[in-house]
Amino acid sequence: MCDRYEYLPHPLLRQRVRDVASGVEGELMAVINEDVSTSVHPHWVELAYVRGPSGREFSTAVGNIEPAGPAPTRGRTRADRSA
Repeated sequence: MCDRYEYLPHPLLRQRVRDVASGVEGELMAVINEDVSTSVHPHWVELAYVRGPSGREFSTAVGNIEPAGPAPTRGRTRADRSA
């Protein structure tokens, strides 16, 4: 029996990233080389798993992730920003 996935190192692990395909930002939780084939012939792809603002993780191609800016600040009003 062979494994159908393996974890890969990535320089952005545990950092804030943006999925360019969807525009969603979150924390990069894992990069996995995964066999996504449903037949006997393997088809390996590198997937990035990102935890979005809702707390749910989603996957995207590793090539779709880029570093995001700092996390947005919460609780500031328009008046606070203009001061």
